[in-house]
Amino acid sequence: MMENIARESHEKGGFNGAWLYAEQGEIVSKGVLGFRDPEGTLPITEDTVFQLASVSKQFTATAVMLLVREGKLSLEDEITKFFPEIPYPGVTIRHLLNHTSGIPDYFDDADWFIRIWKEEKRVPGNDEILRFLCETEAKPYFAPGEGFEYSNTGYNLLALLVERLSGMPYEAFLQKNIFEPAGMTSTRCCHIRRDGIPFENYAQATVLEDNRYVADVDSAEDGDVAAFDGLNGDDYVYTNIFDMLRWDRALQEEKVLTQEEQQLMYTPGKLHNGENAVFDKDRGLAYGFGWVVGSDENLGLIVSHSGGMPGVSTWYERHIDADRVLVFLINREPTDYRADVGFWNGMQAIARDKEAEPVHTIEEIAIKDPDKSKWERFCGKYEHPEDADLIIDEVFLKDGELHANAIDDDGDALAFRLYPIGEDEFGRKGGMLKVKFGDNCLIMGDHTCQKLTD
Repeated sequence: MMENIARESHEKGGFNGAWLYAEQGEIVSKGVLGFRDPEGTLPITEDTVFQLASVSKQFTATAVMLLVREGKLSLEDEITKFFPEIPYPGVTIRHLLNHTSGIPDYFDDADWFIRIWKEEKRVPGNDEILRFLCETEAKPYFAPGEGFEYSNTGYNLLALLVERLSGMPYEAFLQKNIFEPAGMTSTRCCHIRRDGIPFENYAQATVLEDNRYVADVDSAEDGDVAAFDGLNGDDYVYTNIFDMLRWDRALQEEKVLTQEEQQLMYTPGKLHNGENAVFDKDRGLAYGFGWVVGSDENLGLIVSHSGGMPGVSTWYERHIDADRVLVFLINREPTDYRADVGFWNGMQAIARDKEAEPVHTIEEIAIKDPDKSKWERFCGKYEHPEDADLIIDEVFLKDGELHANAIDDDGDALAFRLYPIGEDEFGRKGGMLKVKFGDNCLIMGDHTCQKLTD
């Protein structure tokens, strides 16, 4: 069944990568579809190595737990004990692990890294995260322990702390203390964009640009990703599906962490008001130490993490009580986002003993012969909501179809066709956006944007 979902998604412009699902350590389903290069000449194989992106955070959290075991630090130690220069007092190791520190994410001020990369012709190292925090002096999101806000910067600091307290490079610490004991022979933490590709079978992160596939570093829009390739802790572990199964078994068999240590990592963080550090309220998910924590009424505790960078999309989940594991690793942006979401939802449903929904594209759900008599009325400029991830600036007709000019959350302009999917309701191919037109307005989620007059 998983193979059917993967193949259907792949054929419809969704999935390109590798997956594996196992129960009690025995593989139930595995497979690969697609290519590991932008040109589409090198097929993915089962041992192909992918970038994990934020799935890497669980290894940083594991490294911290090993230092706690050795007595080299406490979860309640303040980070300024080790890095007194940073302007964020009161932040503890625990706060960093469960994203309750309030320290801003470096992506909020990404130009700092990009400037060094372009002007100084070098990739900043992870030790420069201290300089970054001191120079930018960005205002914290909130006081430590007062809220939850995902921050990659916290994991950069944790990786730097691992180096300082262990006396060895972060990459080497992971190799010696985690990957080798777990038998993860194809896994390492490294910096491919900065230092070159150390794997013969690497899946190149590939983005869709001007309707063609290019490597992330060759992209006009996403090439700046190279500026962050010297960081550690939040990303830059590379592995394959079999090593992620070995990691699951190593945890199950306590080869790296004891069950008590793991249970602490799977415990939701607590705010000062006693509430959980909520990762996703609608899905009932909280955040522990490098793991998103949830549950299933039949399967019990489930911990997971996703990862995403331009051209990279990853997922790893462990069913602690039911002893199941699901991993999929993706190295290409989809041509149809709904086909991609159909793969994600379908694989997770099957792993939870639920029925998977069919994979659909926007063309399949679009109304085949819509009434276009109102469409000219929808055309025009619209006001911009301040807190929207995507802003529709203008709606217009082109070749008899409705289109939009928009601005994404990075401030980049994009244009797309609007497909009719309901009464005065439209979707797009490159995302799950739904736009509904009303009386001189358009509605996107919680935002109602008034049409502007000339």
